[in-house]
Amino acid sequence: MGALIGLVLGLGLTLIASWWLTPAPSRLRRADTSGRGRTRRAVSWRRLGAAAACALGAWVVTAGVTGSSSIALGVALLGAMLPGALGRARRERVLRERRAAWPDAVDHLAAGVRAGLSLPEAVASLGRRGPEQLRPYFAQFGLDHQTTGRFDDALDALKARLADPTGDRVVEALRLTRHVGGHDLGRVLRSLSGFLRDDLRTRGELESRQSWTVNGARVAVAAPWIVLLSMAGRPDVVERYSTPTGTTVVVAGAVVCVVAYRLMMAIGRLPAERRVFA
Repeated sequence: MGALIGLVLGLGLTLIASWWLTPAPSRLRRADTSGRGRTRRAVSWRRLGAAAACALGAWVVTAGVTGSSSIALGVALLGAMLPGALGRARRERVLRERRAAWPDAVDHLAAGVRAGLSLPEAVASLGRRGPEQLRPYFAQFGLDHQTTGRFDDALDALKARLADPTGDRVVEALRLTRHVGGHDLGRVLRSLSGFLRDDLRTRGELESRQSWTVNGARVAVAAPWIVLLSMAGRPDVVERYSTPTGTTVVVAGAVVCVVAYRLMMAIGRLPAERRVFA
């Protein structure tokens, strides 16, 4: 029985890890594929180790509290999702903060152009006075431009580091103005800032309405396991779930919850803006 539990636990962890550790297709140049691939694999192994550690900790704690290895196995399968969920929440928070910082960055850039700064100086000044979320990127742009003196190459490096659709539009507007000249860059940047704020307002309303559905689905996934853990104090319940049939029910329920949760998150995810100028 112990070997069966270990085999099922390992299979479940592998399926869960393969679900959210599969790397997304890269759009980077071939020259950068090897290094980024190694970095992604290292991150994937760390996430797999974190998932295994959470699963083992959940299994030990639940087995010690309930005295049932079968119930602990189901909780361990769900616990393996915790690092992935926390990582996705952290990435989404960073993306939201960067998205909210772009209108202010464009306003700073327009103010610098209006004050008479050259384009390289206006862009590099964002590394000192721009939004904190974007300062490191523009500070590195200033260093690149000081080192090479080539504005286009520094813009290319900035766009690659940002990897952001809004950043692509701003970079290409600056590049176009640099090449063909123009006196309307300030007006264009102010218009872009207004569009970005309208987009943020609309997206915020959609996310606030979506949160009710997402939170309801999370409660629906967690409710059966809360009930099961509350019933685990009864010896007859523990005895029933300690049988092979009970173990199968618990494992099947955990797999169904994982798949249903992932499908819910995929269906409810708002579409991400594509990088047209990548």
